[in-house]
Order: sequence, then C-alpha cells, then structure tokens
Amino acid sequence: MNRPRLVPRILWILVGASMGMTIALLLAGPSTSPFLLASLGGSAVFLFGLTRAPAAQPRSLFGGHLGAAFIGIACYQAFGDALWVYVLAQTVALCLMLATRTVHPPAGANAILMVHVHASWAVLLHPVLAGVTSLALVAVVWSRLYPKLVHYPVSWVEPNPAWMLWGGWDR
Repeated sequence: MNRPRLVPRILWILVGASMGMTIALLLAGPSTSPFLLASLGGSAVFLFGLTRAPAAQPRSLFGGHLGAAFIGIACYQAFGDALWVYVLAQTVALCLMLATRTVHPPAGANAILMVHVHASWAVLLHPVLAGVTSLALVAVVWSRLYPKLVHYPVSWVEPNPAWMLWGGWDR
C-alpha cells in the first residue's frame, strides 16, 4: 500500500474507534464506575485495528465479554472480594474462554472488574452487553463506509483460538 492511501485509512479507523467508544460510553456509561467499560478500549483496538483477527469476531467478542463478566459476578456474589477471589475469577474466566473458544483478550479484564466493583447480575445487560453491542454495531457500519476496507465481522462464528494448542505447547 502506498503512503498517500495509508494515512486516510488510518485516520478513518481512528475516527471509527473514537465514534464507537463515544457511543458505547454514552449508551452504556456506568453511573458508578468507569472501570466497568475499561475493557472496551482494548476491544476497540481489535474491532477497528485488527478486524481480521479471530479475537475480534463476534463469537469471541460477545462470548469473551459476557462469559468473563458472568464469572466475575458469580465469584463476587459467592465469595466476596478477597484477593484469592480476583485470582479465581480471572482463572475461571480464562478457562471458560479457552474451553468455549471465545478468547477475547480485553474481556479478560471483566472478571477482575466485576469483583472490584461488587457487580450485580444486572451489570451483564447494562453496561456490559449494551457497551459491547454498541461498539460492534459501529464497527459493522463504519467498516462498510470506506472503500476497500475489510468489513467487520469477517466471520460471525469463527472459534478462537482456531487450534487447540493452548499455552504454546509444542505438537
């Protein structure tokens, strides 16, 4: 790609990510803690900057965010907010994402965030689902407005990781 076309494309991606985050924060902005949506910043990098990555696809985006948030809330509701609960929530969330092949790295923060803010079950719908949905919808629309930009999503149900070699195991 020649340099003159690269700059407008990058600017388009940056404006799209900015719009996506703005809409997500406006629609799902938590009244008590901005930390509840912190993981969406990392998701914006995947959706707008790494559009083809398996971790950016809806299966991983939604499965990772909702699964990790669910685990974090369940751990807090069952055990409180001791240090070991944060570790348990993060570990179980990683296990769930690997087992269901819905790995979305930014969503890994949700388990810890849910314990930290003492989240209730309602947080799954608002702000987690509302934030992820609004960010994804902006990515779907925005990626189609620029000529020859990869359309989001590339695959609705692509599993991630695409292989079962977790943790860098050698074949």
